[in-house]
Amino acid sequence: MSDLQSEPRDPKSVWWRDGIIYQIYPRSFADSNGDGVGDLLGILSKLDYLQWLGIDAIWLSPIYPSPMADFGYDVSNYHDVDPVFGKLADLDRLVSEAHARGIRIVLDMVMNHTSDRHPWFIESRSSRDNPKRDWYIWRDPRDGREPNNWESIFGGKAWEWDERTGQYYLHLFVSSQPDLNWRNPQVQAAMFDECRFWLDRGVDGFRLDVAHRLVKAEGLPDNPPRLGLRGYDRQDHFHQINQPETHAIWKEFRKLLDAYPERMAVGEVDPVGAEDYYGDGQDELSLVFNFGLLAQGWRARDFFKVVANWETRLPETARPCWVLGNHDVRRLASRYAAGSLTDERTRVAAVMLLTLRGTPFIYYGDEIGMQEGDIPREEIVDPPGRKYWPLYKGRDGCRTPMQWDSTQNAGFSTGKPWMRVNSDFKSRNVETQRAAPKSLLSLYRQLIALRRQSPALVRGTYRALPRPISVWAYERVTDDQRMLIALNFFSRPAQIGVEGEWRVRLSSVERPESTVLNLFSLAPNEAVILEAV
Repeated sequence: MSDLQSEPRDPKSVWWRDGIIYQIYPRSFADSNGDGVGDLLGILSKLDYLQWLGIDAIWLSPIYPSPMADFGYDVSNYHDVDPVFGKLADLDRLVSEAHARGIRIVLDMVMNHTSDRHPWFIESRSSRDNPKRDWYIWRDPRDGREPNNWESIFGGKAWEWDERTGQYYLHLFVSSQPDLNWRNPQVQAAMFDECRFWLDRGVDGFRLDVAHRLVKAEGLPDNPPRLGLRGYDRQDHFHQINQPETHAIWKEFRKLLDAYPERMAVGEVDPVGAEDYYGDGQDELSLVFNFGLLAQGWRARDFFKVVANWETRLPETARPCWVLGNHDVRRLASRYAAGSLTDERTRVAAVMLLTLRGTPFIYYGDEIGMQEGDIPREEIVDPPGRKYWPLYKGRDGCRTPMQWDSTQNAGFSTGKPWMRVNSDFKSRNVETQRAAPKSLLSLYRQLIALRRQSPALVRGTYRALPRPISVWAYERVTDDQRMLIALNFFSRPAQIGVEGEWRVRLSSVERPESTVLNLFSLAPNEAVILEAV
């Protein structure tokens, strides 16, 4: 609906391949009307901040009408905006205003399941002979019980009994999220039409929720057992993921995207077989999340192994995609917490994320080092957190309101926030860090600017130096530029040998020298970017 405007970019650049994508959890970003819940106009009010930061696109977690049983991942209408977030006109305005600043908009698309209040499911459960009955997965009982042994990811059996029609329906998440039957071509046609609705409105792409789960194995066989704590963990789930028909669907979806200029899709998939969702690198998903970095402790060798493994598995023309935080995992700064060293570690992590080969995703608040929120049991709203506390406290802690300033409610809302604000907001917030040249936020902005100026950091090859023990070092190289990134994961100094003369382009700590020759010394917990002279 609007032409994208920005400062001149490299004509060879493709925004989703070369840019930086910033994830926003809309409920928690900025509240424009004082009801305590973030909304689209709140996001719009912060576009100047995002442009200042330098990101290229924002990914919005679901904003569609929803009963909010899973906070938007239970969609009751795919072609509108939930009133809690605003109106469809607000989304149109956000797209237009973002494009005017050179920022793309990516929507979260939930295609595996709907809400049980979606008109499709209301029709489907009305009778066994309803035309939409086969749009969902219905089965008769087996020996008076569930049709198979599948467990729900959020706890309990994956089947819900419908008394009216005398059958079970499948739900891999909560019972109010029935799974669609993607073996029915009518489902594919209808869902593609929903995506086309947003593409026609100028949306630039989609993050595809549980993209590996669309099609289930023919016959829905029982899952084999394995060791685990929860019921879901005590099964192997290969009958529910990575079916060949799923890849065929995404290849058709790529054709839909390619009918529009510069559109993309990034998939949330299981680590096993993740590389297959690129197809040949050009004919399936544009990007596929690699969550390997999220699972690592603070050890150079572990991070190195994740990247090395992924680089060898990818099709030649595929673009890696890296993430250190999102709405489902513990906050980056809390995962790597180490007392007084925490901020130093988050700075090293920032340099790593923004210098690896691939497309980086930044989770809102990570740029100021937001911590995992401490949510009391009585305030937990996340379904798995409510079910499994204290074994698992859920995902509320990584979804706390953005900390904008030191005023009431961290500047997020004039009303009572839907989720409590972190207690450190008076000292850790955007306003404070924006005014501090040596803050984590300033480092993020400097990194983003350097990346944009450096062809090697955007499109260069990746080559790791050998033997990463305390220091992980790697080169990014194009024909005209050679960059070396060194990350010291230890709280003591380290040295690495380098060939020739290098210029220091950026360091996560203060350092005296501006050039390096042959032997290079790193301070404890330092990350540095060098450019060959």
